[in-house]
This record gives sequence, structure tokens and C-alpha cells, in this order.
Amino acid sequence: MSYLNTLLFSVYPYIALAVFLVGSLIRYDRDQYTWKSSSSQMLESEQLKKGSLFFHVGVIAILLGHFVGLLTPTEVWHVLGISASFKQGVAMGVGGFFGLVCLYGMVILIKRRLTNVRVRATSSRMDIAILLLLFAQLVLGLLSIFVSAGHMDGAEMLKMMHWAQSIVTFDAADAAAAMVGVHWIYKLHITLGMTLFVLFPFSRLVHIWSVPVGYFHRNYQIVRAK
Repeated sequence: MSYLNTLLFSVYPYIALAVFLVGSLIRYDRDQYTWKSSSSQMLESEQLKKGSLFFHVGVIAILLGHFVGLLTPTEVWHVLGISASFKQGVAMGVGGFFGLVCLYGMVILIKRRLTNVRVRATSSRMDIAILLLLFAQLVLGLLSIFVSAGHMDGAEMLKMMHWAQSIVTFDAADAAAAMVGVHWIYKLHITLGMTLFVLFPFSRLVHIWSVPVGYFHRNYQIVRAK
């Protein structure tokens, strides 16, 4: 097992999670006025609404799929009668569909941010960097589907599940061992994903913490015309 493999898959995940959590807390405590999505809807709304809808639908489905797929113990899938190969096929199909939905929205958002003069003028370097990194991460995820199609036994998927669950249970040595022999495109996808966690507290992505869940169960507001 190489030093780089150990560094990336047993040490870097904890560094990324620490920066993600502690950095978010510090930013919320010290810079609450910057805790926002920095919406540019007033500058251009049509493309924003279209791109944002497809992007958010796609990315939420992808994140939920990754969370359930990676962190559900293998024993649970066995009890449900779901084989590794079948699970991989479902992941490829559903993930591919929502990946394309997300990609469509992201292309609209990137084009809007880079080509609309007013939106570009109000964009920070971090705004553009995050969009491009998310785009690269999404493309890597979609390309990995073609790699997965070359071996439908689910073997590498099980290794990545083992890695994710070992990270959660703080078994760093086992996590590094699980990633040995995994295709480079999966490793790059995971590494870039952890890098996004590192950048999270320093970008507009912090607005994810403030998703208005309370909106769905608040009391109705009665508005009467004069």
C-alpha cells in the first residue's frame, strides 16, 4: 500500500471533514453577513431559474444516492435480497439520469455566470472556481459509469462502500486498504469530492446549512387585500 494511497484515503478525509465542520462554525460565528447564497437573480432571472431548478434537483438526488449507497451496510442489502451487481446497475441508471439532469442545469449556470456581463462582474473567483470544480466532479461521476459498465460484478463498488463505512467508524487503516486496486477515476472522484468539503466554508456553499426546512411545517400566513 503506497504512502499516497494512505494519505488520500485515510488521512485526507478527516482533514476535509474537520475543515468542513470547524470552518463552517467559525464562519457562522464571525461572518454571518457573508452567510448567504449571494443570489444574482436581480441581475438575470430567466436562466438562473431554469439552470438552478435542474441543478438542484439533480444534485440533491445524487447526494442522497451516494449517502444511502455508500453508508448502508452490505448486510442490509443482503437481507433485502439485493445483490451487488443489481445495486450497481441501479446506481448507474439512476445516477446517470440525475447526473445528466444536473449537468444540464450546471451548463446553463456556468454559461450564465461567465457570459452575462453583469453577473460576471459581481462574481468572485471562488464563485467561478466552485462552479467549475462541481462541473469537473459531475463529469468524473458520469465518466465512472462507463468504467463501471466494464465490470458489472459490483466489486469496486463494494470496496468504496467499505472505504466510506471505515471512515465513519474511524478505522483509517482499513479505509486505506479498501481503496487499493480501485480504478483511478473513482479515486480522483473521491479526492475531488473531499476537496470540495475543504473549500465549502470559504464559499457560498455554506447556504446549504440554512436550507429552510421549517418552511414546510410553518403555520399558514393569511394575506388579505385592502
